Amino acid sequence: MSGARPAPAGRPGGRRDTSGLRVIVTGASGTFGRAISTRLTGLGAHVVGLDVAPGPDDPVEVLACDVTDDDAVPVAVGAAIERLGGLDLLVNNAGIGGPAPAEQPPGDEVRRQLDINLLGTWRVTAACVDALVESRGRVVMLSSRMAVMQLPLAAAYGASKRALVAYADALRMELGTHVGVTCVYPSAVRSPIHDSTAAAGLSLEGVSRYEPLDGVVDAVLHAALSRRPRRDVTTTRRGAAEFFLARHFPALSDRIVARTFAERVRSGAFKGAELAAGVVGRHAGRS
Repeated sequence: MSGARPAPAGRPGGRRDTSGLRVIVTGASGTFGRAISTRLTGLGAHVVGLDVAPGPDDPVEVLACDVTDDDAVPVAVGAAIERLGGLDLLVNNAGIGGPAPAEQPPGDEVRRQLDINLLGTWRVTAACVDALVESRGRVVMLSSRMAVMQLPLAAAYGASKRALVAYADALRMELGTHVGVTCVYPSAVRSPIHDSTAAAGLSLEGVSRYEPLDGVVDAVLHAALSRRPRRDVTTTRRGAAEFFLARHFPALSDRIVARTFAERVRSGAFKGAELAAGVVGRHAGRS
């Protein structure tokens, strides 16, 4: 299996025509969703967004939709497709993060992340299948670097994104004769998705390096508009290297993450964080 390469920034050659492209973007009122929708409309696409809490200044029309609601999703998707007159591209962007140490039993936070990040994507995609098959369209999944390189104290997010890739693989097997399916793997981007983790005292500043939002949008557009659908698209050269390392040399990748994390723990970064008490105690016992 070959590693993913970063999207070529600012290289329009070889792209599909975006004029009149009919697009649904989930999580459209969030940081990524707004940026993706703005870029696509600027290229001539017609975009309708879905979001649990549409904003008053959204750059495109956004329909209220809770992706955890089995009954509401098909209704909202149907309304979006009706407004667009069909569907050529689905960007599954909706997602949340939050603190979730693997050593602790799964609670509401874990269930919420799995329900939104994995099952929410599944619900929306299933509601779009007929329209996408008819147009021979494309699905772009916003996964995460953590789908292949897990970070500590965020087990639910990594598990949901790795499962999302497995879902995308199954979808590609079933629909690949008519629909392209691509996963995009951003690293960390400064946005409100990290707020709850930081509030719990579990910020991974120093373990994860932030990347620019524009690079993520470039990668999404590359996945959506390339002449031939790509299986995997990373967002930076560093991200491509991490993806390759995690896929082909997982033990080495684990050691790098573990060493960096241990340094964070010893620096006192998680002192007083209740959810990290077990990790802190075990590392203190090794000193």
